[in-house]
Amino acid sequence: MIKAGIIGATGYTGAELVRMLSAHPDVELTVITSRQYEGKKISDVYPALSGRSDLVCEAFDPKTFCEQVDIAFTALPHKIPMGIVPDLLERGVRVVDLSADFRFRNVADYEAWYQPHTAPELSENAVYGLCELYHDEIQHARVVGNPGCYPTTILLALVPLLKAGIIRAEGIVSDSKSGVSGAGRGLSLGSHFCEANESFKPYKVDGHRHRPEIEEVLSAAHGDGVEVTFIPHLLPATRGMLSTIYCTLAEGKTEEDARQVLESTYADRPFVRLREKGMMPDILHVQHTNFCDIGLSSDSRNGRLVVASAIDNLLKGASGQAIQNMNIMAGLDEKAGLL
Repeated sequence: MIKAGIIGATGYTGAELVRMLSAHPDVELTVITSRQYEGKKISDVYPALSGRSDLVCEAFDPKTFCEQVDIAFTALPHKIPMGIVPDLLERGVRVVDLSADFRFRNVADYEAWYQPHTAPELSENAVYGLCELYHDEIQHARVVGNPGCYPTTILLALVPLLKAGIIRAEGIVSDSKSGVSGAGRGLSLGSHFCEANESFKPYKVDGHRHRPEIEEVLSAAHGDGVEVTFIPHLLPATRGMLSTIYCTLAEGKTEEDARQVLESTYADRPFVRLREKGMMPDILHVQHTNFCDIGLSSDSRNGRLVVASAIDNLLKGASGQAIQNMNIMAGLDEKAGLL
């Protein structure tokens, strides 16, 4: 039985981790932390967890925390994990970090979009936790940088196609949409009900922090620099995310070639579902699951390929993928606790 702990258990992703780890057949959730709700039961913060977990939120203390866990989930805002993960590793605890702190191999890219990095040597050696594409590396990782939600939709759709030379690296456009839970539990005007209900709008059009994350992974897959146009939008929905990606087929390549590559890549991967020809993903069909649904369509007039990809942003886009990473790291059934 693996002993797991969550640092930052009272945000949306932390609460999802509590819910799923409490029911995981191979895990004992031993400790959860929260600065804001120290001393309160998690079921008092989230009444839906009543009967699932009555753990009390504790203040984070590295020594006592590490004495109780084999693996830690850091469900914290960017910048905080880089300050505590080195201590966790020194005490023999493996880490799945849900912030952006350990997603970038190129620390300069992280620092350009976030802030100075205080543990660059760890960032350079961390494994990017996109389970379907980096399974073997994740198995041996000490620290995994859990991917962002938008990047998960885009990278699962595009990396195999770029690697196989099915699409061109130039001119990729992703028109992506997320439910408001993607903004987190903290208060902000844009996620208030009256602002988001019956509304639909793009945001951060001049540059979103997920763009360099997407470009770094695509560039590694392609073997050369890849730039994308990435435009996020806010949906009037609680959860769910869909990216509609426009790219150009390489000379002589077809939609059927793209479909065969995706089918081959994900044939043995339990959480990627390729929609049948003529069908496109729907966020309704992936909500509350760890699945990523992908659909394809092409326009023979201009050689364009449209790839659509949908996930639940709180699960495959965050906590579900984090547990999938833990399963791989621990040598468990990858599906454990997720189906």
